[in-house]
Amino acid sequence: MLAQIKNELIDGTTANDMAELFKALGDPTRIRLIYALSQKELCVHDLCSVLDMTQSAISHQLRYLRNMRIVKRRKVGKTVFYSLDDYHVEEIFLQTHEHLTHK
Repeated sequence: MLAQIKNELIDGTTANDMAELFKALGDPTRIRLIYALSQKELCVHDLCSVLDMTQSAISHQLRYLRNMRIVKRRKVGKTVFYSLDDYHVEEIFLQTHEHLTHK
């Protein structure tokens, strides 16, 4: 049984990638951004209004989340809209929220 578990254990690279993802989710501002984007695709201006933060602060966090493939962007004219990268991100977020509110 232990040999099977050892055989199926995720490799170091995958473990590091997973740790980086959880690190990205370990910031309250980023959690609030992810929640807002789970509701609707939004531009930086809208996110500034919703989170009551500066454009610079929002842009910095969005860049980090984009690099981690948690959010993606779509440009329409001069406006850039952000949304969650895929359903996996939303699912992780929802499962975590459900876990914390489960009694």
